[in-house]
Amino acid sequence: MLTESDKRRTGAAPRGSVAPADGEPPTDRSGARISCIVCAYNEADRIRHILDAVHGHPALAEVIVVNDGSTDATEHLLAGYPDIQVISYAPNRGKTYALSRGIGAARGDYLMLLDADLTGVTAADIQALADPVISGWARVSISLRRNSLAIYRRIGLDFVSGERVIPAPLMSEAVATMEQLPRWGGEAFINDLITRQGLSIAVVDWPMVFNVRKYTKVGRWRGMIAELAMMGDAFRVLSPWGVVRQNLALLKLVRRGTVPARTSPRLGG
Repeated sequence: MLTESDKRRTGAAPRGSVAPADGEPPTDRSGARISCIVCAYNEADRIRHILDAVHGHPALAEVIVVNDGSTDATEHLLAGYPDIQVISYAPNRGKTYALSRGIGAARGDYLMLLDADLTGVTAADIQALADPVISGWARVSISLRRNSLAIYRRIGLDFVSGERVIPAPLMSEAVATMEQLPRWGGEAFINDLITRQGLSIAVVDWPMVFNVRKYTKVGRWRGMIAELAMMGDAFRVLSPWGVVRQNLALLKLVRRGTVPARTSPRLGG
């Protein structure tokens, strides 16, 4: 669980150094470089969907796939995408550690974090996730998938979404801390940095995108145990009350309305 001293050691930039003042006019960031980071563990049967969506995408300056100790054909499949940077290691260390490796290697002004187990995702969805940041309408964007939990869809924000765009400086000195976090504590940790900075958030609806649940990958009971472990890791990063406070703080940062005119052509699906 993060104490106040732990939070100070994350190395996040001082409050206000990343986010614009509330109500500041949108700033065109069409020249910003976006580094895309995909973390994968035994996703050979699914990862091609996301790779085809991001490979050669005009909104992305680079694509980094972190192969987190896969024992299936993931590594072989990645070889078919020579323009994608691959970071591989063994054994499996968990998503948060994999994210830290990808973030440490990224060179962009913004980081687009994506899960490897998405289905239905298109190049247009990737563009939609980038648009709020590129246009300057928000500093962070977070996806709302079709199969996000019903309560998340009802309130309009998926707090644990693995698909988001964040400013790279937010994470510039937090990599070492992430390496020590629980396997599934990354989203809660990043959320904490977003709320401390007060970064405006755009929620991007992905009405045709699903993520494959763990029970589909490994069976009902093993999947249920894995889902419970993910929840437990979130509570190891923040207390249960801390999670509630974090979620309320994130909701206050959500910008409602329509993203202004795009700064880059809209891609077809």
